Amino acid sequence: MTQRSLDLTTTWPVSTVSAAVVRSGVVLDQVGPDDHAFRLASLSKMITSWAILVGVEEGTVALDDGVGPATLRHLLAHAAGYPFDGPDPITDPERKRIYSNTGIEVAAGHLATSAEMPFEEYLRLAVLDPLAMGSTELVGSPAFDIWSTTADMVRFVGEVTSPRLVTDVTAATAVRPHFATLGGIVPGVGRFDTCPWGLGFEVRGDKSPHWTGTRNSTDTFGHFGGAGTLTWVDPAHDLALIALTDRPFEEWAGEALRLWPEMSDAVIEEFTS
Repeated sequence: MTQRSLDLTTTWPVSTVSAAVVRSGVVLDQVGPDDHAFRLASLSKMITSWAILVGVEEGTVALDDGVGPATLRHLLAHAAGYPFDGPDPITDPERKRIYSNTGIEVAAGHLATSAEMPFEEYLRLAVLDPLAMGSTELVGSPAFDIWSTTADMVRFVGEVTSPRLVTDVTAATAVRPHFATLGGIVPGVGRFDTCPWGLGFEVRGDKSPHWTGTRNSTDTFGHFGGAGTLTWVDPAHDLALIALTDRPFEEWAGEALRLWPEMSDAVIEEFTS
């Protein structure tokens, strides 16, 4: 019998972990408390971007809107030239992939200005309430300060894979590479000559090594967070993995970059064999 892949979380050096394997919105397996609130860290970027895409659908904003020296599309794809943190661009748009909290914050601010309401309120009305994500809350930066539960993240992954709030075309746009030839750094992982990114979602592409598994397809998309959190969706295998922990990534980065791919590979083996 194939070993239960989620049992590998028992080897993770964390106090609390909650994980789920999902297919087509249905939970196939789960460990840990699904109602425990975790700081998502940069997983927040996916949820924030989804709210902005709802704004695109409604006509409140457009991906080609000029926002400072760049466009909204540049901002969501980490191609606007902003640094990791800091108010001023450090290069022209579309020169390199610079992973940027500021870029996501500027994008959220553009939506808030255009909608004439605080981004927190727009996020709640556009995404959290319709998806019944009642345990999810933005408490600071839309780039890294959303708290949520595994149960709510299952609902979000279900939306991303079978969208109700945006069209299929918009959903596909979010998870395909934009400015695909740009090189850059995945913080904590490494530098890549080609570093594909969607709109708020990292796209795996040919990156190696990577925080997803060696069995994950190049079309895999998702994010990991500095709070020791991860979510990926692999359309080739029709599988998603959510794993939330309470230990900052920087405290166990070396182990995480071994343990996360190990479990990702085990999940794919267990649920596709």
